Amino acid sequence: MFITNYYMSTTPKFIVVAGTSAGGIRALEELVMQLTPEMDAAFFMVLHLSRKGIGEFLFQRLSNHTSLTCKVATNGEPIERGVIYIAPPDNHLLVSKGRVVVGRGARENGWRPSINNLFRSAAASYSSRVIAIILTGLLDDGSTGMRAVKRCGGSCIVQDPNEADYPDMPLSVLDDMQVDYVASLTNMGTVLSYIFNTKEDVPEAEVPHDVMIETEIDLRVSTRIDDISQFEKIDINCPDCGGGLYMTQKEPPTHFRCHVGHSYSERELLIRVSEVMENTFWTSLRMMEERRTLLMNLCKKDADRGYTKTSERHLGLAKEMEVHIENLKQILYTSTEVE
Repeated sequence: MFITNYYMSTTPKFIVVAGTSAGGIRALEELVMQLTPEMDAAFFMVLHLSRKGIGEFLFQRLSNHTSLTCKVATNGEPIERGVIYIAPPDNHLLVSKGRVVVGRGARENGWRPSINNLFRSAAASYSSRVIAIILTGLLDDGSTGMRAVKRCGGSCIVQDPNEADYPDMPLSVLDDMQVDYVASLTNMGTVLSYIFNTKEDVPEAEVPHDVMIETEIDLRVSTRIDDISQFEKIDINCPDCGGGLYMTQKEPPTHFRCHVGHSYSERELLIRVSEVMENTFWTSLRMMEERRTLLMNLCKKDADRGYTKTSERHLGLAKEMEVHIENLKQILYTSTEVE
């Protein structure tokens, strides 16, 4: 009996997942201030981190604003009620049934940790017991994961874009789907308490097959080709590894993944393809400059030795290369940035 009561007291009924990017430290501080020990939930938070040391920095900042236990998540630890788990820098934070999963899988939408990965794994493991929150941030990480939470019967909350320091992430979710609540930061605790009370007896829902499969891929960190080939292949290769890309979610927001784990929303895929294309152009420009230099060196050496014919041929090739260089510079210097 003692073991049963202990298990019930430490196992949360709800899983709350929150994601943020630019402006997110202040937003998370405001959120955790409203979390109380009476809430029957475990809390998972992803902030796009750019430096190794910021994980401990975020832990210290959030710990100063809550009476709950706050920690940087470690792989394999149990999920406990009243604990706030923070994604470590440069690692994905995922949720499996009863345990935390931390790993260095491929980046999603260019990010590790990724909000989508966390949301999707929570939805696959706890379905209608998940409450997902998107706060201030740039671009659209979290939109695909929020859709997975909605499809699995979970509750979706978005910070009011009008008050967000950076409204891109909340607006991206609102553009793609109908959420349950659009709330101000100061009202998040009230909304959470309302959901806890109204969904207390709601049973866990069935998880769609594609959400479960993609979550299994996330949890395995890297995948086999036959894992991903059940999805529809598209006519674009992965910009990061060159492998085939598959459409893992057709309904908005459309989502793509390659068999080694790189994954993108449609907008992020466009941005990444544009970045790789530009990098390729700059590499080409460098090599063309080097080729022109080598041709001019050969031209001079041949001229010094009296080889007029070959000297003129190398000079002509160098001038042709100069034309190509100027054309490529024109493309690079006048290309428009992807919005």
